[in-house]
Order: sequence, then structure tokens, then C-alpha cells
Amino acid sequence: MTAEAVEAGPRQGVTDPGDIPRVLGRARTGGTPTLRIALLTYKGNPFCGGQGVYVRHLSRELARLGHTVEVIGSQPYPTLDEGVPLTEIASLDLYRSPDPFRTPKRDEYRDWIDALEVATMWTGGFPEPLTFSLRARRMLAARRGDFDVVHDNQTLGYGLLGGPRALGAPLVTTIHHPITVDRGLELDAADGWKRRLSVRRWYAFTSMQKRVARRLPSVLTVSGTSRQEIVEHLGVREDRIRVVHIGADTDLWSPDPSVAEVPGRIVTTSSADVPLKGLIHLIEALAKLRTENPDAHLVVVGKRAEDGPVARAIERYGLEGAVEFVKGITDAELVDLVRSAQVSCVPSLYEGFSLPAAEAMATGTPLVATTGGAIPEVAGPDGETCLAVPPGDAGALAAALGRVLGDPELRARLGAAGRARVLDRFTWARAAQGTAELYREAIARRGAASPGPRR
Repeated sequence: MTAEAVEAGPRQGVTDPGDIPRVLGRARTGGTPTLRIALLTYKGNPFCGGQGVYVRHLSRELARLGHTVEVIGSQPYPTLDEGVPLTEIASLDLYRSPDPFRTPKRDEYRDWIDALEVATMWTGGFPEPLTFSLRARRMLAARRGDFDVVHDNQTLGYGLLGGPRALGAPLVTTIHHPITVDRGLELDAADGWKRRLSVRRWYAFTSMQKRVARRLPSVLTVSGTSRQEIVEHLGVREDRIRVVHIGADTDLWSPDPSVAEVPGRIVTTSSADVPLKGLIHLIEALAKLRTENPDAHLVVVGKRAEDGPVARAIERYGLEGAVEFVKGITDAELVDLVRSAQVSCVPSLYEGFSLPAAEAMATGTPLVATTGGAIPEVAGPDGETCLAVPPGDAGALAAALGRVLGDPELRARLGAAGRARVLDRFTWARAAQGTAELYREAIARRGAASPGPRR
């Protein structure tokens, strides 16, 4: 075991790598050999974004299928369900709260990877995808034979190249969407050359991700839109990419008539000043909407920005009492918050899938969403399972929200149709089954390419 794993302490539910079955097919589910899966995530906390949600729910459903799943992650560590062990690969945690962009003390440095991590941060870059991949490679090499497949959750770092000989097992990589899309939108929104230079430096890791992605034999993505973006932005061959839709935990995200609707309540999930999420356009739409519906108010699941475009817009439109930010609430509290809303909104300029849309629909809460990226694949046809508007159009957003708030029959119809769509297409159980099929394909390709045992 590597130094990082020893320092992190024992993994939850697994006291030693030897506890993991070492013979593929030793356990079976419905006659199909089960797999030993290493699921890598460099940023796995579910409160940090969709990657953490993906790791938590996918690992749980793979375990329910009978597979042995071990999540290998760095700070902020993922939240996992019972029965899924976590191996912690400690970074220097340079972006932790309450002291982000900190300079570590001398005795915190362990090796050259730590020095690289700090040097990249000092020069304005984002080091975590590269440094996590290097640490993960070292751990996987030390534990050769423990896993049948390695599943990387969008790290796309140089350390994950080299194939099964380097990692000890074939690699499958999830790319939710190319981060180059985020980079482009932030550059478009940047004010002044200094800000644009800072954005370019921060997103310098995307050049690495492009190079790595082109060399990957097996890529999994979450929507047809993301598949096309991966081909266009990253140059990955289309025949190497498979789409496996993700979805909602439909037991948790479900209707509950006992939760009272709050008149005029709109709920959204958004990072305040990330241009991709389009919150500024929803704030502008709310200002328009309140001229006709003064009860309309917005609850944002996410961190409030004390300064920046969203904060200034709230002040400019006099919406201080009409916009509330909530953060750090439990899953049950979040579900009840969405249930209490008369409408859920996804105002994003682009999404590779949009879990918030699927989750809101699963509760039976009617949805207003843009047509940015893959959102229509999730939300469905305009007027049938949602109301759809062009991204970045505050006027259209205000009109659609006003229409839903003012029409109880429309709310009921959209809510019922939305839940039915999620149950039919977007569940984590279906996602786990499709992902496991891709694992087996990757293992089979390795077997076909292998020259056989040496004599």
C-alpha cells in the first residue's frame, strides 16, 4: 500500500486489500461473474457538484448488483453509502475552507508530487487532476491484481495513461462533458484582459485532458450531446464513446402530498457566479416576474456570492428579500425543499446531463428549463414534460415561470409527466447495469489483445 493510503488510515469496511476477492467470477449475480472495481474521483464530495453525486449513487447501485466497488478519492472526500469502502489518497487540500489557496507548512510536504501541486497553485493553475492521477497510479501499481477494472471519473490526468500494464487493469473513463465548454463560457464572461489571463491559466489543465482523452480506449458519457462535444472539443474517436444515461434516486426523489406547496416558490441548484449555470439570467427573470406576481421568490441551493454579477443583480433589482441561498442541508431537507416549490428551474447555458432536472422531475415538481446542452434529452419535449426556453433569455424564462405559477392544472400535468419520464429512462439502477456492461467490454478487449501467459 502506498504512503498516501497508509497516512489516510483504514478504509471503511475493508481492513486490508487482501479482503477483496482476487479471482474474477468468484461471486456471481444471476449467473454473471461479478467484478472488482476501482472507482477514482479526485473531487468527490456531493456538495461540490455532480461528480460527487455520480460516484455515490453509481457505486451503491454497482454494489447492489453484487460487484465489489472500492472508491479511491481525494479531498473533499466523497460521501458513500453503507457497503462501499473508501480509500483516501490525501492531497495537500489547498482549496479547503476556511483557508483556500493556502501555503502548506514545510512538514506537510511528502514528495515531489506535493511540490508540483503547490507550484501549480502558486502560478495560478489548478493542479488536482494531474496530481491525483499521479498518486492514483502509484497506488494502483502497488495493488496490482486487486481490481478487474479501473473507472476514472473525469480526472483525465497523465498518470492514468499506460494501459493495464501501468494500472494493473483496463481503464474506463467517464467524461460528463468537456471542461473546455466551461472554459469558453468563463472567457466570454470575463471582464478585462487580466481576468481573461487568469481564466486561461486556471483552465490550463484542459490541454492535458485533451491529450489524455484522445488516447483512451473506452470513454463513457452521460448524454448524446456530451458525446458530440467530446468528439468536437477533445478529438476522441466517436467509436470509443458510449452513452450511459444517469438519473435520480427515485425512492428518495419522489412525490409527497403531505409537503405543502409554498405559493410563488421557485427552486434552483446553482453556483452563484459560474456563468455556465445561468443564475444571473434567472435573477433577471425573477425581477420581471415580480412586477406581475409579487409572491414569486427564489430559493437557490448553493453558496451565496458576497460579490460578483449575481450579488450586484440582486441588489440592483431590489431582490434581497426575494432570493434565499441554502447550503449544507441534508438529502431529506433538499427533497422536501424541491417538493415545496411550485416550479423548479434549470437556467443553465449548458449542461452535460442535468441531475437537478431529473431529480426535480422525479418529485413531481414541474420544471422550467433551458435548451442548453443536454438538458432537452433529460427534460423532454416542451409542453409535455417541461416548459423549455432558450438559454440566456431572461424574458422567455420569466414568461414560462409565470405561466406555470399561474396554472395549477399545468403544474399537475407537467409534474406527473416529468416523473413518469424519469422512471422510464433515468434511474441509477439502469445506469449501473449499462456501466457494468462497458466494464466487461473493456476487460474482453484486454483479453483479446493479450499475447497470453509467458512460459
